[in-house]
Amino acid sequence: MKRLTMAFVLVGLLFFLAACGGSDETGGDSGSGDTIKVGVANEEPYGFIDLTTDEVTGANAEIARAVFQSMGYEDVEGEITDWNSLIPGLNAGNYDVVTAGMDIRPERCEQAEFANIELVYGEGMAVAAGNPHNLHSYEDLVANEDLTVSIMAAANQIEMLKQLGMDESRIITADSIADNIAALESGNVDVTVMTEATLTAALESANLDVIERAEPFTQPVIDGEPQVAYGGAVFADTDEGRELRDQYNEHLQELIDSGELLEIISEFGFDESNVPTGDVTTEDRCNQ
Repeated sequence: MKRLTMAFVLVGLLFFLAACGGSDETGGDSGSGDTIKVGVANEEPYGFIDLTTDEVTGANAEIARAVFQSMGYEDVEGEITDWNSLIPGLNAGNYDVVTAGMDIRPERCEQAEFANIELVYGEGMAVAAGNPHNLHSYEDLVANEDLTVSIMAAANQIEMLKQLGMDESRIITADSIADNIAALESGNVDVTVMTEATLTAALESANLDVIERAEPFTQPVIDGEPQVAYGGAVFADTDEGRELRDQYNEHLQELIDSGELLEIISEFGFDESNVPTGDVTTEDRCNQ
């Protein structure tokens, strides 16, 4: 898909005008001509800074751009922030929406309003070169009680491993994927875990002489349920936030139905298996 020239711009290059409604200069669902401010976690391929253009891009960042532009918004501006600052920043009014392929989970649904599912994905794991501990699943990692793991702060994998029986003392958190990879490369931890797509992107710039992907890898199962993640954009738990979310959902579905969503995410290493089918809904995930 050709990338439109109107892309996310780094904070500091432009002044931001936060708005969720207003002007009707050019039509659109909710005030075309206004600016939408999007908070994006720095986690490739979901959201990151393109160093060649200094623009915020990524699969979920570009989905948000396409949806809001189809709604009639002329300016869609992205700001990179830490993963664990996304929902707090949204609720503080710093953003109109946050997006990072964030898995829809009950505890998060209590804090904000998730839009419909826009991305489906699994887990991945990196180990020391040669996989000296013969690890091929999260369950293998949990069973080896001498090993430590690095995980991005507030990420799903922390709770997954705890549910599988890992003692929290074995979990080291970091604020970025790069820091997690660096912890494994330096030998400060034995393993790092993250989503499969994130791992694929991270290994492109990693030192593959000292670390590698754990292959084959079996997706984790908790209480009989495979731990597939279902990501969606997140809006504030306010009347304005819910109205914007409902409009977003309508235009998101148009992207899915037309095949444009697949075109967008294909640029970032995803394929048909990552497109939501409708079999699982946001309501299902919030109430699980």
